[in-house]
Amino acid sequence: MGGAPNDGTDLWNSQLPALISVIPLANERNAHHMRSIQAASARSLLAEGKQMMPPQGEYPSQQPQNPNWGGQPPPGGGQQPPQPGQFSPPPGPGYGRPPQKKSSGGKIALIVVAVIVGLCGFGTIIAAVNSGDDKRTDKTASSAAAAPATSAASAPGAPLAEKPPAAKPSAGLPGLNTPVRDGKFEFVVTGIQNGLAVVGDNPYLQRKAQGAYTIVSITVQNISDKPQGFSPSAQYLFDAQNRKFENDTMAAIDLQSDTSMYASVNPGNAVTAQVVFDLPPGAVPSHIVLHDSIFSGGVKVTLQ
Repeated sequence: MGGAPNDGTDLWNSQLPALISVIPLANERNAHHMRSIQAASARSLLAEGKQMMPPQGEYPSQQPQNPNWGGQPPPGGGQQPPQPGQFSPPPGPGYGRPPQKKSSGGKIALIVVAVIVGLCGFGTIIAAVNSGDDKRTDKTASSAAAAPATSAASAPGAPLAEKPPAAKPSAGLPGLNTPVRDGKFEFVVTGIQNGLAVVGDNPYLQRKAQGAYTIVSITVQNISDKPQGFSPSAQYLFDAQNRKFENDTMAAIDLQSDTSMYASVNPGNAVTAQVVFDLPPGAVPSHIVLHDSIFSGGVKVTLQ
């Protein structure tokens, strides 16, 4: 059957090639337009980024300066407190924890110990010098006494003289209960105890002797017009072999704590002291040398 021609279909079919040829052109224009928009956006973002970034080597102030500071950096080294949402920068060199001060207690203790040791050493030197003077004096007296005997013995026809017995170190010395003086003190030795293995009654303070303890009881009176300190460590005991012994302070603490180490004596006053010496087995006390200080010459008192 033949029908009437379709004008609309024919028109569409005739324009379709033209429309198809236009589509690539439209797509190319759209792509060019999109590229232009993207380039413009990139330039805008780059410009904004340059405005936000500070110049190289500089940092934006995190907090406006207080007008009261007169344009000067705020206290605390110019550091600003962190703002909300910001992290405080790590401390740079020199901003760490301040160094801790070392305690000076150890240094003070070392200085005190050094001073005590120095005083003791100086006292020992003084005592040695004094002892050397005593020995030289004894030698001089012995030489003077021996000279006449030698002359008499060398005389022709003279009988041989017998040697006198050796004098004891304590011969001719003042003894117990006899006042003697040295410097600002007058001493009286009132008693002596020998051969003690332990001294004191307190079980926590008792001391056991290395050999045997000898206790010398002394009365000390200040005969000057000024206070003077009595120190048991300045007193020395000698045995029959002329060996020198110093006191045992720790052993004396349990006997008489108020004078076992040191006692200040005012003018006219007197104190009693018990000075303890640790002697080897078999040693026999001969005499004691009493001093008003470590610098005095000392005075001898026989203990026999």
